[in-house]
Amino acid sequence: MKVLFIGGSGNISSACTNEAVENGIEVFHFNRCNKHPERLVPGVTSLEGDYSDNNSLNSIVRYAPFDVIANFICFTPEQMARDIDFFGPLTRQYIFISSATVYKKPPDHYIVTEDCPLENPYWPYAQKKIACEKLLSSQKKVPFTIVRPSYTYGNTWIPMALTARQYNPVYRIREGLPIISHGDGESLWITTHNSDFARAFVQLFDNDRALNEHFHITSDEVHTWDQIYGILGSIVGREPELIHIPSDFIHQHEPEWGEGLLGDKARSVVFDNTKIKSVTTNWQAVKSLKQGLTESVEWFESDPERAVPDQSIEERTNKLIYKYLNR
Repeated sequence: MKVLFIGGSGNISSACTNEAVENGIEVFHFNRCNKHPERLVPGVTSLEGDYSDNNSLNSIVRYAPFDVIANFICFTPEQMARDIDFFGPLTRQYIFISSATVYKKPPDHYIVTEDCPLENPYWPYAQKKIACEKLLSSQKKVPFTIVRPSYTYGNTWIPMALTARQYNPVYRIREGLPIISHGDGESLWITTHNSDFARAFVQLFDNDRALNEHFHITSDEVHTWDQIYGILGSIVGREPELIHIPSDFIHQHEPEWGEGLLGDKARSVVFDNTKIKSVTTNWQAVKSLKQGLTESVEWFESDPERAVPDQSIEERTNKLIYKYLNR
């Protein structure tokens, strides 16, 4: 099987690349190869180019056709319209990596299936993904599959509802600095390790039951956000000091962080994975949050250059906490 990833070096796509290669799939990447050279995978054919440049895209044509083309970096309906026209003649299956943020907010029920309505009035990112899905679903030029990741993390990513997802939370716990937990910290959430996501994702390739369908792929392990931070603290060896700040207050003073709360993480969401399990063979997310977080912390701390906080994020975090305590 011959597969092209638009992207390929990101948090999710790098795990999907590893899984595909391990399954004997011939993988091509189209990306700016110099952006993450440490994530290049032996055996992958790298096509260097700029997805935003139409002339650069033309370099793909001589390697076509592909059984599958999966786009990890399509974010706007304009990009989607171009993808349909350009990639349609080059593949038998176009996979769009959308987002679980497209589901209705606030949800009608905390358990989410793929049949839930798409509506997110809070987050432009999600609104653009919805527009992309509608374009793709309404066309007849290329068979497609829509995949909606939720909060998917790996070695380079430590799950946080807001602020940094790099080393900052570990640093703050070690230093006894407060961690912001939105609301009362009791909303339910699911985090998914990228290796678990990838095992399901690869099974969608050239899968007739996945054509012209949409799926979310998540773990079945559920925690509150306070529990997530508590698990991180148990790994670091120190109980985190949590400060609970209302999501509306965060949005007012840090709109960038607030959009991701009101449009995604502020409310309880639990995903029903019945549909993805029905079209894959024996798939189940198996890596626990504690195991995944342990690996992430070890990865950061294995290199002193990685185990440093982003100071700009620290300043924003401390400023927000100060504003809340002195309101």
